[in-house]
Amino acid sequence: MLVHCVKSSLSKCLDQFQHLTGHLAAVEHDDNTTSVFFDCNNGRALFVHAVIDEVSSRDIIEPVYVPSFVDSVFSLRGVKNCQGTVEPLVAVQVTKLIDGAFINISINHSIMDGASFFYAFSSCLEIVNGSSSLSKPLVFQRCFLNNNTIDNFHTIRIPNSYIKQIANEADDAPSDVKIDPDQETSYCLLTDARKRIRGLSEAYFGNALQIETVTMKVKELLIFLNRVSSCRPNDSHLNNRPQLDAFDAMVTGFELRPVTLDNGFDNAAWQMNKVVASCHEEKLRNFFECWKQCPKLTRLSNLAPNIVVVTSGSPRFDIYGGNTGLGRPVAIRSGSGNKFDGRATVQSRKEDESIDIEVCLPVETFEAMEKDKEFMGTVSIKSKLKS
Repeated sequence: MLVHCVKSSLSKCLDQFQHLTGHLAAVEHDDNTTSVFFDCNNGRALFVHAVIDEVSSRDIIEPVYVPSFVDSVFSLRGVKNCQGTVEPLVAVQVTKLIDGAFINISINHSIMDGASFFYAFSSCLEIVNGSSSLSKPLVFQRCFLNNNTIDNFHTIRIPNSYIKQIANEADDAPSDVKIDPDQETSYCLLTDARKRIRGLSEAYFGNALQIETVTMKVKELLIFLNRVSSCRPNDSHLNNRPQLDAFDAMVTGFELRPVTLDNGFDNAAWQMNKVVASCHEEKLRNFFECWKQCPKLTRLSNLAPNIVVVTSGSPRFDIYGGNTGLGRPVAIRSGSGNKFDGRATVQSRKEDESIDIEVCLPVETFEAMEKDKEFMGTVSIKSKLKS
């Protein structure tokens, strides 16, 4: 019953999001460059049904250290964005457990950002609950610089030498980084560029991210995240997005600024807020212009020169609150593509006004933090699952 429900809902959702069954495609030019485009060829999405006979939901949620078998409940493991030419762009895996199920959704990040993913997820829930059409029509028109529509994907040309360099590189996630609690680290803020571009439609479907970095100590950063996790966003501000047909870009930029807790948490939060506020439209468009002249793809190893902590997710993505018709989720976990030393994923729980923070760090770092009385004084131990 569960598998049939999920598979049927996915099929109906893809009727509305038909481009997700396509592939990435490339065309080489005479000047030794290549243009990449989205080929909506009505291909396929991957659906996997798996069963783990001896594992319960508690075995996934309660262990102090994540069990190795958890990786098996995720599809498209190890697949890079650039492999979207041969691999599906979207995959759903339903893994039956003793007392429940683990539903995994994997998306190629090159075709959408978090806002677009959550929109697709919410739209799927609308379909599950009987809606025959989407409450917000999709917007696919692409604009680039000065509101000029991209009519030809040949507009962006990437040098073949650069593409070969990326293709030949091994997985470059900084998984071998050892972070000491007192080590100064770079903290990357994935800033939503959507509300900073005039006229960007709320229904725009694609990527629109700006990456900014600040610096602070790992221990201070984690204490800060714990202290501010009870803060609720100003929903009216977050949803105040101007209207336009569309805009499409994966944006990267860096501003290194020192942030400490010497002047209190309020000051640290204000300093981070100023970094986010600095991502104004003029700055973004200037970056787009430079990127167009010399396009480069962002890799995890390029986010910061040394040690890095990256955060993702948003309180606006109410994953826990969605009515799936199958009951509310009891926990959310990230796959290996979102796991490397220094990664923090944030999920909102609106029912109790709390925020889950999933942090990926070396075992040695967590053991050191457990011995830090100041840090442990800010941590609340989550209760076990109810029987």
